[in-house]
Amino acid sequence: MTVLILGVALWWGAHLFKRLAPARRAGMGDKGKGLVTVLVLASVVLMVLGYRAAEFVPVWEPPGFLVHVNNLLMLLALYLYAASGMKTAITRVIRHPQLTAVKTWAVAHLLVNGDLASIILFGGLLAWAVVAVIVINRSEPAWVRPAPAPAKKEVMAVVGTIVVVVIVMLIHNWLGVPPWG
Repeated sequence: MTVLILGVALWWGAHLFKRLAPARRAGMGDKGKGLVTVLVLASVVLMVLGYRAAEFVPVWEPPGFLVHVNNLLMLLALYLYAASGMKTAITRVIRHPQLTAVKTWAVAHLLVNGDLASIILFGGLLAWAVVAVIVINRSEPAWVRPAPAPAKKEVMAVVGTIVVVVIVMLIHNWLGVPPWG
């Protein structure tokens, strides 16, 4: 569990560095971007290795129907992530679509994984996304809604979501975790 916890902590630190120490981050220039990228990649590696190696400690037994709720939430999470890049209509309603996607992804996974390692991983990333929204909103209280996007971008976001859902499904099946129950 230590490696998993270190990975989650490193994720937090790498992502919040810019907001918590803006002058120091700005002083690093482009080298700072490289450092943050390396730290984020290292955090992902640590989280994956730590999660895969963690002892299974059951905390609660998720009911089977939550698999379907998870799948619906995952569709929404992946759409929100795609929409954020395309600046589709939903981005005129949700200020932080990527962070909302992370929160939705984390909740979806908490619903179907009742073990301690999952609670640390998905709960830790959910907490990070909540804190990130608060920190960003405090440092940048004014929000300018994006201009309306053409329908073409909405279609591209939906198609992109479908493609990513299939890829995620195949990866989960390959890992031995069938996502559709």
